Amino acid sequence: MARRGKRRDRPGPRGFLVVDKPAGWTSHDVVDAARRWFGVRRVGHLGTLDPIATGVLPLGVREATRLAPFLERGEKVYVGTIRLGIATDTYDAEGSATYRHEGALPGEEALRQALAGFVGDIEQVPPMFSSVKKDGVPLYRRARRGEVVEREPRRVHIARAEVHHYAPPEVGIEVACSPGTYVRAVAHELGERLGCGAHLAGLRRTRSGPFALSMAAGPETFAALAADGRIAGRLISPEVALGYPRVSLSAMQTRLVANGAALPVAEARGDFERGEPPRPGARLSALSAAGALLAVLELRPDRRLHPLRVLPLSGAEGAGAEGA
Repeated sequence: MARRGKRRDRPGPRGFLVVDKPAGWTSHDVVDAARRWFGVRRVGHLGTLDPIATGVLPLGVREATRLAPFLERGEKVYVGTIRLGIATDTYDAEGSATYRHEGALPGEEALRQALAGFVGDIEQVPPMFSSVKKDGVPLYRRARRGEVVEREPRRVHIARAEVHHYAPPEVGIEVACSPGTYVRAVAHELGERLGCGAHLAGLRRTRSGPFALSMAAGPETFAALAADGRIAGRLISPEVALGYPRVSLSAMQTRLVANGAALPVAEARGDFERGEPPRPGARLSALSAAGALLAVLELRPDRRLHPLRVLPLSGAEGAGAEGA
């Protein structure tokens, strides 16, 4: 019996959708919902949020998923609540208590100084309850079996860590950090530094790279838009999300770049010409002759724009490029 090939998604708009993830949903739950909204399989998220967390979860739809590496590395901003006096095994409110403090809690000044000590480049040990893998096995699976294993610290960057309010035992915080930072690990270590124990009681992501909470809506809103056939109107176009200067390609250049060819910068035309001349290492968005994002280009020392990532042409664009 012949094996059935993978079902291919039907052509359609590509771009990014910003979902305000509800508490209790996993990031994969949101991806599954978006696949139903768009009627496609090719949907992926840009940076996991724990089930307890809410807020900005950007999704790539169709070929926009291929641009994730250019967008996942942007700064993340969180607001949250830390509860002093109780440490947990998961470092958040869903875990079991491992320590309860009986004495007085620290004063606000000591709290602010301790949190400020996290700012900068730091070494952070991932929590046992995390998706980081050890010997090919996610740590959370080992943790659920009662195992505790040695974890390699990771270097992360915290640009800002501020106390918004302090109403003991609760601390309101805002943290701006690099991807891969565990805010609940910050909460746990803060409790250790203060000597009173602590865990993350709540967390909301307000920004992920170029995607802000003002761009987001909840699953109910998107489900309603999908039912009305209007959800594509909420997609953020790839070139807008990337934010790079743009190169407008002719039909001939579209065909060349679509096949992976480099483009001499002297032959490129676009809005980048109105600013400072690009330097080697600069990235630009190449728009096809039809006006859709075709590729991410990088200027190399040879003064040629080399494709870093090429997206497939739509049927109409492909026909036009072939006829050039």
